[in-house]
Amino acid sequence: MFNKHDLNRDQYMLTGIFANHGYDWWWHSFTAIDAQTKKEQAFFVEFFLINPAIDQGKEIIHGENGKNHPSYLMVKCGTWGEENKCQLHRFFPISQVEIHKKAPYSIKAEDCLACETALKGKVEVSEKEEEEHPEYLSDYGSMSFDLKLEKDITFNVGYGAGKLFRDLKAFEMYWHAEGIKTLYEGEVILNGRKYIVTKDTSYGYADKNWGSNFTSPWVWLASSNMYSKKYNKPLTNSAFDIGGGKPRVFGIPLNRKLLGVLYYEGQQMEFNFSKFWDNVKTEFNFDDSNEQVHWFVHQQNRNNEIEVDIYAMKKDLLFINYEDPDGLKKFNKLYNGGNGKGTIKVYKKIGNKKRELIDEIEVNNVGCEYGEFSS
Repeated sequence: MFNKHDLNRDQYMLTGIFANHGYDWWWHSFTAIDAQTKKEQAFFVEFFLINPAIDQGKEIIHGENGKNHPSYLMVKCGTWGEENKCQLHRFFPISQVEIHKKAPYSIKAEDCLACETALKGKVEVSEKEEEEHPEYLSDYGSMSFDLKLEKDITFNVGYGAGKLFRDLKAFEMYWHAEGIKTLYEGEVILNGRKYIVTKDTSYGYADKNWGSNFTSPWVWLASSNMYSKKYNKPLTNSAFDIGGGKPRVFGIPLNRKLLGVLYYEGQQMEFNFSKFWDNVKTEFNFDDSNEQVHWFVHQQNRNNEIEVDIYAMKKDLLFINYEDPDGLKKFNKLYNGGNGKGTIKVYKKIGNKKRELIDEIEVNNVGCEYGEFSS
């Protein structure tokens, strides 16, 4: 049985010490169809809040690599691919942002809106702005979006993001994936070109992160576009999601820990290191030494194993940009993409040493990320 939706985990989290030293973002990624060529194009939209309690009226404060503590709402959007990849940033002072702080969440600033059922806005950055404002960490271009969304499958990542640990501010970085399979519909206009988004072909994803710092390494893989090689058919009620790296709880690092889940046609296989009774083990590797970048994750619990093998073309990926609550840009090579592909082998354990192959799944439209803090 699938995890239940939990809108409380998806709500605004910048309370207590996180209000002065924290970030909170809602990430959305999906695939659209070019209205002219009918080709696929993957997009992302993110609403990113940082240090709201230090807002100074109408002034937008950027960190400028540690010189200030930033405070703003950033509406971030863009696309991947060799020809037109970009990330575009629009900023609002906190004083101009309407925040609904209880579930269901809502963030609104002028014509930009993010909530559980809708995503609207426009970001436009000129070449002159890009050149004169390196602190924006933005490319130039324009993108507008008007989308409806339905979050179909949720991944609650365990008690670590439950109310007690949220109230204690125990982790430096929290994660909740309210929509590891999300159905989007609407349209996107990128640099004057129109793209159509439909539920059946959006292969959408929606999650959120919050906390006082980022994790290094940073790993993320997710998709709901899955095809069974064993049964030669699409898996229409399935999705997978893997994230983590090196979480810190009460300041103590937990090295190379990932949270993972595979929803396989009604069956949930969870690989959560915090559930010690499941005997979860994880190995992962990342390689960017060639034209392709490559992720490999092996996870197992008491009953199942998965081998996740994902790749993407380096030329299609972004180095996605963020500054942390101290105003530092700690990642200079945070690979980010929305068009990865690969396979997942799924096994059932039999006894202590044997395993049975349940399925080999072909996955496409994979959201993928990897990075480590720059030295």
